Amino acid sequence: MDEGSDSRLWEGIKRLFARKTDCQVEDAIMEAKDDGEIATDEASMLLNILQLADKQAYEIMVPRTDIVCAEVDETIPEIARKVFESGHSRLPVYRETKDQIIGILHCKELLRFFVDPQNAPASIEAVLRPPHFIPETKNVRDILLDFQNHKQHMAIVLDEYGGTAGLVTLEDVLEEIVGDIEDEYDPPKPAEIQVLEGGAFLVAGRASLDDVAEETGIRLQSEEVETIGGYITEHMGRVPATGETCRIDAVEFTIKEADAKQIYWVVVAPAA
Repeated sequence: MDEGSDSRLWEGIKRLFARKTDCQVEDAIMEAKDDGEIATDEASMLLNILQLADKQAYEIMVPRTDIVCAEVDETIPEIARKVFESGHSRLPVYRETKDQIIGILHCKELLRFFVDPQNAPASIEAVLRPPHFIPETKNVRDILLDFQNHKQHMAIVLDEYGGTAGLVTLEDVLEEIVGDIEDEYDPPKPAEIQVLEGGAFLVAGRASLDDVAEETGIRLQSEEVETIGGYITEHMGRVPATGETCRIDAVEFTIKEADAKQIYWVVVAPAA
């Protein structure tokens, strides 16, 4: 956005929120867009900001199984290789299991050990920064404020039992506002809903029920959950294991990948 459009955006926002009407803010934003006071992409970002409070950490986090992290006893060259292969600038470091995250490694700290190996510490623990923990139910708006107040770029997401459920970064939060932010290190992300042969679909457990309905035509209704993984777990009363099959109404679900806490991939097909 150039300086002129930026100025117009903020002037539009001032006029928008100065209006003394009873309409909802969302309606006011759409009205401002229709009147040409703000551009379509700017209106989209404003609406996304308003919706941050409706999303929780578990909906945007990198799940536990996908976290790239290091074990505290690994050597500096071993950790450096993980940094190189992942392209991340920060790595969580754990002791024994991912449920015991003891610190965050800012990867630039490794550079000085290669320049001056004589002063390298016996353990990477000496240069770790304290991890920042949040519950999986924390809403995204509060996560953003939390990052700002604590000057953090990364948080470890804990489940109800205090175990590591996933990881949220500042980039994850910003993507909820402006859309995907990709750099040269980001691996291609598989689509959350993929078409298979025979009218079936491979669906990510965190795909929303609305997206499933829109892209597959299969409509699943729930007042308690928003994702297909939550929908299946709700109906079964537990998280099913990989390979399990269940039928709910006229839809058959085959669990492609899951662990004790959540479903990652499921094959969805109309029941024969």
